[in-house]
Amino acid sequence: MQYTTLGHSGIEVSRLCLGGMSFGEASPDFHQWTIDADGTREVIRRALDSGINFIDTANCYSFGTSEEYIGRALRELGIAREDVVLASKVYFNEGALSSAAIEREIEGTLKRLGTDYLDLYIIHRFDYDTPMEETMEALDRLVRAGKVRALGASAMYAYQLHNLQVIAEQNGWTKFTSMQCHYNLLYREDEREMIPVCRQYNMALTPYSPMASGHLCRPTWESSSVRGTTDTTMQNKYDRDRAIDLPVVERVAKVAADHGVPMAQVALAWHWARGVEAPIVGCSKPERVDDAVAALDVELTAEEVDFLEELYQPHNLVGPKGRPGEKALAGTTNVKLTR
Repeated sequence: MQYTTLGHSGIEVSRLCLGGMSFGEASPDFHQWTIDADGTREVIRRALDSGINFIDTANCYSFGTSEEYIGRALRELGIAREDVVLASKVYFNEGALSSAAIEREIEGTLKRLGTDYLDLYIIHRFDYDTPMEETMEALDRLVRAGKVRALGASAMYAYQLHNLQVIAEQNGWTKFTSMQCHYNLLYREDEREMIPVCRQYNMALTPYSPMASGHLCRPTWESSSVRGTTDTTMQNKYDRDRAIDLPVVERVAKVAADHGVPMAQVALAWHWARGVEAPIVGCSKPERVDDAVAALDVELTAEEVDFLEELYQPHNLVGPKGRPGEKALAGTTNVKLTR
């Protein structure tokens, strides 16, 4: 396993992060494709045995049961708390990022995970209804109280992240050390502004959906899996741009064939070629962990990276939340993205 530092926090993490959205009690009203407690334990066992020490989840994943299953797995496996880096999120809950909500939600997360501190606490989205100062001060209090070691942010507009960081600087509060953005070969909009802002503040990139919810793992668009046929969030994120994205998928298949590896490994290897610290991978079977770890051995040439990126076309923004009642933008400027 390879390791890196989580931004300016000094926390050492594996170059792969195990995502917790695949864990938890399946629900017909939410995720029907999650795995049970025993399955979660075996996936986590394989990840830890492979050297992965970084696990990400959220208070809303499977209505909190993702956190419960992860905590239970770590206890049953006898893992020392200091040997794992645990991250969770707050926002999709009553009160969003208000001070009262943050103070309440961290206690629930810690209880479900069975720990007295988080290594990384991430704001899941930007909260338009709570003053930024209130949110940043509440998060800083958690760090000062020892309940959280470092802070992270997730999908939002770059100017929002910048403003939050400025407020933290001005008040001597803890700044964000990582960004969990939507980033993969089919969606690269954050290269325009978000990633430069992250680098300005020495933040690590821990993208979600590095394989575009499976679209970069197979040459065909559709999947007959439970997730492929029931995950409407995935469909809403990607199906609209199928026509302009399929040519990119075809190029991933070509590079994978040239290397003699699965397409998923090329999709992951592209992130490291781009300087990403730790893409988040969801694994429903221990074997999926093996496949992800093997991607660390795939080295793409500069020519292959250019080949994979050449056909990209601008996309509507997917991830950041607009202001309540605000009409979404119809598209983005046709600007060539560069490394």
